[in-house]
Amino acid sequence: MATLREIRDRIGSIKNTEKITKAMKMIASVKFRKAQQNVVAARPYARKISDILRNLIPTIESFDNDLLKQREIKKICVVVVAADRGLCGSFNTNLLKAATALINEKYGDYLKSHDLTVFPIGKKAYDYFNKRNYDLYARSINIFDRLTFPDAQNVVKEIIRGYTEKRFDKVVIVYNEFKSVVQSKTVEEQFLPIPPFETAEGGKSKISNYIFEPSSVDIVNNLLPRHLNTQVWRILLESFASEQAARMTAMDSATTNANDLLNSLNLTYNRARQAKITTEILEIVGGAEALAKG
Repeated sequence: MATLREIRDRIGSIKNTEKITKAMKMIASVKFRKAQQNVVAARPYARKISDILRNLIPTIESFDNDLLKQREIKKICVVVVAADRGLCGSFNTNLLKAATALINEKYGDYLKSHDLTVFPIGKKAYDYFNKRNYDLYARSINIFDRLTFPDAQNVVKEIIRGYTEKRFDKVVIVYNEFKSVVQSKTVEEQFLPIPPFETAEGGKSKISNYIFEPSSVDIVNNLLPRHLNTQVWRILLESFASEQAARMTAMDSATTNANDLLNSLNLTYNRARQAKITTEILEIVGGAEALAKG
């Protein structure tokens, strides 16, 4: 059985750990609220650009753009968006497992022929795929502490550069989509070539009678990079919000566990202290009786 001093030291250690987990939960909750607001603000903008392109592209005859053009898929790039840090429950583990399963099951042939590259975003994703000797096209790490729109633009520039240089013919992104504080969903989305935009109901464009200045082709060519930047920005925000929600939940659970352990240790400490006091009293009484008889 542990001594009183050992139990007391353990209680002090767990109290310090509880303070840390409480502080981390508070920090994560503040970051989460801000990230949630950013996600809610980014979604309508991304949706609106998609709506404009969905209605505008069908009105253009023989429109040709490399970002939309479907070509034979010989090489694939998988972009995996994870976190830069841990201590967020199963956030990184579940995502990386899902990404690995996707690569092995859906793109296993490309992996075996070394025609698959990975673009990890987040230090956890980079460490995971780098240690397993995957072919890495590029990397983007330590961006989530101060996430800004230029970070998304830099990611898009790297992807477009590799796509236009035909280093890969298809790009998919795997990330955690934010649903709620207690739920996120691992999602796979095709990024390049840009999937065909479905037309409005009835197959007719809502803006087919408009006259454009500059031309509709120029507008689309200008909007497509903006569309990609916005989609990556939204994905980074979704992942960051999911990460903070997972960290907040994990730290809350850790704080609760620490509190339960403290209660158990305090009970053990009190019992041990009472046993020690009882033993000392018995020794004193026994000594007094021995002296009285002597």
